[in-house]
Amino acid sequence: MLNRKKLENHQVLLYIAVLAAAFGFGLMAPDLADKIGGSITLIIAILMYSMFTQIPFMSLKNAFNNRRYLAAVLLTNYIAVPIVVWTLSKFLPDHTPLLLGFFLVLLTPCIDYVLVFTSLGRGNEKLVLMSTPILFITQMILLPVYLWVFMGNAAAGIVQSGPFLEAFLGLIVIPLGIAIAVQLLARKSAAGERLIDLSAWLPVPFMALTLFVVVASQIGKVSAFADQILKVIPLYIAFMVIMPVISGFIAKRMGLDTGAGRALVFSGSTRNSLVVLPLALALPGDASTLVAAVIVTQTIVELAGELLYIRWVPKLVK
Repeated sequence: MLNRKKLENHQVLLYIAVLAAAFGFGLMAPDLADKIGGSITLIIAILMYSMFTQIPFMSLKNAFNNRRYLAAVLLTNYIAVPIVVWTLSKFLPDHTPLLLGFFLVLLTPCIDYVLVFTSLGRGNEKLVLMSTPILFITQMILLPVYLWVFMGNAAAGIVQSGPFLEAFLGLIVIPLGIAIAVQLLARKSAAGERLIDLSAWLPVPFMALTLFVVVASQIGKVSAFADQILKVIPLYIAFMVIMPVISGFIAKRMGLDTGAGRALVFSGSTRNSLVVLPLALALPGDASTLVAAVIVTQTIVELAGELLYIRWVPKLVK
C-alpha cells in the first residue's frame, strides 16, 4: 500500500522516470508539448502552496532553540556558499542569462526535499525542518543583494520589473499567504488539520508534474543553448563535491553533534530550484529559456548527487 513516507523516499526514481518521459514527449511531439507549457504557472502555484504548507511558519520561534545549528546553517548558506559560487562562476563565459541562472539556483538553499534526503542520510531532519522558515525568509531578502553584488546592472538589463514582480506575487507571495492561512486554520479546527494533511501529499506529484511540463515544453528550444548548458554541468558537480567538505568542516568547528552535522551538509549542498524557477520563467524571450534550462539542469545533476550523498554523508560526518 502506498503511503506518503514511501512516496517521498522513492521520489528520486519517480523524477528520473518523469524526466525521461518529458525528454521523449518534448522531442517527439513538440507542438503538443508547447501547448501544455501554458499550464506551467498553475502547476507551479499549486506546488509552491503545497510546499509552503509543510514549512512550520507558526513555530518560527522554535528555529532559535538550537542557536548553534542556526548560526552554522546561516554561515554555511550565506557566507561559504556565495564565496564558492562566485569562485565557480569565474569559469563561465561572461553571458548574463547564463550567469543569472547559475546564481539564482546556487545562491538559494533548499527548503523542501532536503528534509527527505537528510532523513535518508541519517541526519537530524527536525533541525532542517525548524530552520526552513528562516532560510526561506533570508534567501528572499538576500538573493537580490547577491545578484546586485555579483552582476550589478547586467542583471537589471534582462530582469523586467513588471513580469518579475507579477511572478513573485502570483507564484510565491499568494501561495505563501494561502499556506499560512491554512496553518492558522489548522490550529483552530480539525478541517484545517485535514487540509494540511491532504496538502502534504501534493509536493512530490506536483514536483514531478512541474519537471515534466517544464522539460517537455522547453527541450525543443534548448538545443540552441546546448553548448552553454554543458558548461555549467561540471561546475554543478564541483559545487556538490566542495560544499559537503566545507559544511563538514564548519560543523566540526561549531561543535555540532553527528545528526546536526549531517543536516548542515545537506542544507549547504542542496539548492532551491523550485522557488527561483518561476522567476526565471518570467524573464523575456530567449533569456527565459536559457535561465530556466540552467536551473532545471542543476536539479537533474542534484538529484543524481543526492543518491550518492545519502551513502557518502554518513561516512563524511561520523
